[in-house]
Amino acid sequence: MIVIGITGILGSGKSTASNMLEKEGFDIIDLDGLAKHVIERKEVLDDIRKAFGEEHITDNRVDIEKLRNTAFNNEESLRTLEKIIHPKAAEEMGKKIQQLREKGMGVVIIDGPLLFETGLYKTLDRIVVVSSHKEKIKERLKKRGMGEEDVKRRMSFQIPLEEKEKMADHVVFNNGTEEDLEKEVGALMEKIKGWEVKVNAP
Repeated sequence: MIVIGITGILGSGKSTASNMLEKEGFDIIDLDGLAKHVIERKEVLDDIRKAFGEEHITDNRVDIEKLRNTAFNNEESLRTLEKIIHPKAAEEMGKKIQQLREKGMGVVIIDGPLLFETGLYKTLDRIVVVSSHKEKIKERLKKRGMGEEDVKRRMSFQIPLEEKEKMADHVVFNNGTEEDLEKEVGALMEKIKGWEVKVNAP
């Protein structure tokens, strides 16, 4: 089985590309979804309470919005949160990969925004980066209601797209319409077929 990571930066269109692949029948493991699941565990809640304070806990559950605002306020806070959540999310990812392997699946795709930042990319067979022009990204994030300063701050904690593109096995460009992106994803699917043959060859 081949395990492919798909990543990008905020607003580049990674999730849209992943959704298109899922509609085409690919198995997607969503790392953000796993992180949200992991954060509900008692031991994680206790770690967050110790690291960030009781004010980030409401009704014995993590206040996600408050925690996000704190974590994205400075790099040290973000790295602290990552150290709490990412190892457990990676463990869950490993279990899901194994389940799909046992089912005989040929390809699994890991959708994660921080594959390079966390070093998780080293455990995967191939990496795809969804890229987009900065102006396009700003336009999309503005439509989501994000302020320019918030965007700049969040971007500052991620490896720039240009660097991610250099480290990728394939780049999906998302600078046009949804139909344009569908064509790019179609080209990626052809690429995946070739990778699958190489990795699974006897």
